[in-house]
Amino acid sequence: MTVRAQAYDLLIKNGHLIDAKNKIDGIMDVAVKDGKIAKVARDIPAGESKKLVDATGLYVSPGFIDVHTHVFVGSRASTFADGFSSLSPDDFTFRSGVTTVVDAGTSGWRNFPLFKEHVIDQSKTRVLAFLNIAGDGMSGDPGEQDVNDMNAELTSLMIKKYPAIIVGVKIGHYSGSDWAPFDRALQAATTSGTVLFVECHLPKYSLQDQLARMRPGDIMTHAYEKIAERSPITDSNGILLPCVVDAQKRGILFDVGHGGAGFWFSVARPAVKQGLLPNSFGTDLHRFSMNSGMKNMSNVMSKFLNMGMDLPDVIRRATWSAAQSIKREDLGQLSEGADADIAVFGVLHGKFGFIDAEGTKMAGDRKLETELTIRDGKVVYDLNGLAAKENSK
Repeated sequence: MTVRAQAYDLLIKNGHLIDAKNKIDGIMDVAVKDGKIAKVARDIPAGESKKLVDATGLYVSPGFIDVHTHVFVGSRASTFADGFSSLSPDDFTFRSGVTTVVDAGTSGWRNFPLFKEHVIDQSKTRVLAFLNIAGDGMSGDPGEQDVNDMNAELTSLMIKKYPAIIVGVKIGHYSGSDWAPFDRALQAATTSGTVLFVECHLPKYSLQDQLARMRPGDIMTHAYEKIAERSPITDSNGILLPCVVDAQKRGILFDVGHGGAGFWFSVARPAVKQGLLPNSFGTDLHRFSMNSGMKNMSNVMSKFLNMGMDLPDVIRRATWSAAQSIKREDLGQLSEGADADIAVFGVLHGKFGFIDAEGTKMAGDRKLETELTIRDGKVVYDLNGLAAKENSK
């Protein structure tokens, strides 16, 4: 009798697949071979794979994409760039289903090579980056205030040198009134054909003026914050500002950017009801936010699930929508031939509490919990041993 060769390295069976790019929302099997998606079908025979994962009762999706993180970790005290305020990505990504992160301008054109060597090249997590217009990135003052070090040409040249890694330009943490930093960041993004990522820490620029300068496809992060550095997107009655509505219609994208201070229920809940939904669930992951109301990406996604968004839409915005926002449509989907970055998760039902930057609690009855994370076809996180061998004793 001829024994049929096992065609696949890994087979996930019986899970509810949500893949927005391919318009799949139902029970499907996913097969993996050599780090790639080999086949997606209703019923793939279990005997055709070396390893089997039974995902009955669970959801399967592309790996989540966190477009706002700070992972240029190093030994420098009290800084984000090569510093102790950032986090090592692999320590925090996989346990919440994240397989790709985008570092939000922690490095600039001058220190990006160090970031690449020390973190990006050493991480199992796929680490992409927005390059800060400040030459040394988030190295603190006076560097982040030095307009002379904000060089559009050198920034765009560094992006063109690493086009597979650097996805855009970040502007933030500037306290002056000179528009040169913003304009140079925009120039670098335009020259390199990438996205402009705008953070909140620009107190002398009005929200309206920032949005007016942004192009369709550029990203405003910390969308639901309420701090002195930038006016919120809603007025005192919870109504979306006209400039925000106009920006959304014009194609400006909005990222959550939760962080330790960037997400307020008093802004998010009315904004969501009025249709200002996030295009991505950036967590603003760093040393301080992970133990505050943010916690991890699954927790951030769960907040929006409990604010009325349906699960397929939440997953779409954590995967395919996020990939589109950074112009990486090779990610966030499970087409045959795509990298096998996969999240397997459950939706817990019960009584849960979610916290914002103000310390306000929102009650909820659903919560996402990651069971299994696969990166590049390999199991990198397995909460309950779904992919492990059974103990025969």
